[in-house]
Amino acid sequence: MSKRMPKKRYEAELLHLEAQLVDMQAWVHRTGARVLVIFEGRDAAGKGSTIKRITEYLNPRITRVVALPSPSDRERTQWYFQRYVPHLPAAGEIVLFDRSWYNRAGVEHVMGYCTNAEYHRFLHQAPIFERMLVEDGIILLKYWFSVSDVEQENRFRSRNDDPMRRWKLSPNDVLSITKWEEYSRAKDTMFVHTDIPEAPWFGVDNEDKRRGRINMIAHLLSQIPWSKVDRPRVEIPARPGSGGYERPPLDQSQLVPDVAGTLLDHEVD
Repeated sequence: MSKRMPKKRYEAELLHLEAQLVDMQAWVHRTGARVLVIFEGRDAAGKGSTIKRITEYLNPRITRVVALPSPSDRERTQWYFQRYVPHLPAAGEIVLFDRSWYNRAGVEHVMGYCTNAEYHRFLHQAPIFERMLVEDGIILLKYWFSVSDVEQENRFRSRNDDPMRRWKLSPNDVLSITKWEEYSRAKDTMFVHTDIPEAPWFGVDNEDKRRGRINMIAHLLSQIPWSKVDRPRVEIPARPGSGGYERPPLDQSQLVPDVAGTLLDHEVD
């Protein structure tokens, strides 16, 4: 992608797609569909920011984001997929996995957090597990976010210079610079074993985040057989007359300080 998407054009198209996401969510809720979307890819490739744009106007009771921490000592003794199963969607739900069981094929394998036997067992079991999900009726979509090594490093440095986003940068993230080729080989091997017809991988070129978000959201909407459902407007009743209620004096309540008022008092016209 050589041409960056203009901000004004991006914002207009994003709003259009977000409106469709609201309609799609209504269809999922009405029909009882189950939608599972997996977000994977390079560190700093823009998965999290894309998820934020997807969920901005959606109902959190219907659409959930799952971003699991490192497994506990107990979870490490379970069947590998076990801790992900409770988070799968029920009828009328959409679940977005911000990283998923594919940690085993990526960071766990590259950084040596799992044994070779565990890694190969995952590559064998993942397609079986996913076929079971699809066979049971779950709509499963898998997205891989790509970014160049140069852009990844630029984003790392930008995060490190920004106190508000520095939390996004971990020691493991930085090591992905020195292990770029190892992660590339791991991704290629993962695709060979898990890019199956029932649940294929879809790549997202996210060198330009604006274009990447638009492309990914548009594709997501195209992969779900939704249609617009009738959502009648809620009738707002007229407020009845007073029944004699008197509000207690404000000085009897603990109000937060009016910081905004103080700022306005010092504002220069």
